[in-house]
Amino acid sequence: MVGYRRFEGLEAAKVLAELYRSARLFVNFFQPSFKLIAKQRDGARVRKTYSAPATPHQRLATDARTPSAVRAHLQEIYATLDPVALLRDIRAAQERLAALADTQPIAHPAAASQSIDLFLASLRTAWKDGAMRPTDRPIVKAKRGRRRPDALIRATPDLRKWFEAEPWRTGSELLCRLQVEYPGAYPNKLLRTLQRRLKSWRSEQANALLFVPTEKTPPGYEVTTTQ
Repeated sequence: MVGYRRFEGLEAAKVLAELYRSARLFVNFFQPSFKLIAKQRDGARVRKTYSAPATPHQRLATDARTPSAVRAHLQEIYATLDPVALLRDIRAAQERLAALADTQPIAHPAAASQSIDLFLASLRTAWKDGAMRPTDRPIVKAKRGRRRPDALIRATPDLRKWFEAEPWRTGSELLCRLQVEYPGAYPNKLLRTLQRRLKSWRSEQANALLFVPTEKTPPGYEVTTTQ
């Protein structure tokens, strides 16, 4: 219902209360379930008998031990409920919880004011998106930034130009050329950094060659891939 995010603060507690308020009504009044009635063992085989599916409200209302006043009160509550509206409120609260945990708190999210018609329309294609609960989405983790200054920041334009002109050059060759162009500025210990930079650029070139858009393919040519 709430996923595995970490929720902190009064705003999260308020949204959790709203979520459980709607979920409690939806589960107790509109979500049927089976109940185990009997279990019989026959050797290694176990035969289980279940009741017909019913909601907790239906089971309580049909139980002879339930007072008539309780039945009447539950029926009054049931008459005022809309299962689609409850499900919409559950999804909206889950969306707000995910937003609170992943980003900054949102005071008035758009999902909370979604109309019933729009929510019903979204259910027609919900199966295409897989998991519907916003709290089931993967937790977005911010990428770790650079922890130290880029030692090649000033020479990057020259390195990129040399690489595009002669992409077969190795990191050692480009570092030697860099040391000639900028004497004393770039020591040998930057070789590994330069090699990682070249690896990234070569990956970009490979992706551009493999995943070229079909509409840009010149007439008379066909792009094929092999496995």
